[in-house]
Amino acid sequence: MKKITDRNIWVYIGLITGAAAGFFYWKFVGCSDGSCMIISNPYISTAYGAIMGGMAFSLVKKEKTKDN
Repeated sequence: MKKITDRNIWVYIGLITGAAAGFFYWKFVGCSDGSCMIISNPYISTAYGAIMGGMAFSLVKKEKTKDN
């Protein structure tokens, strides 16, 4: 289990960061009239941010050393 967590730590960090960013984007910038599909609902905005953050942070790779 530790190996899976160590390997995907950047994805987890991206999910949390993206979810927070999506929520705060909805809170401070969001669409008030409901015409914006993604940012008019806090749940959708948070989920979208988590997905985008996870995908962006998954690009960060840990360099392999001789010990790995």
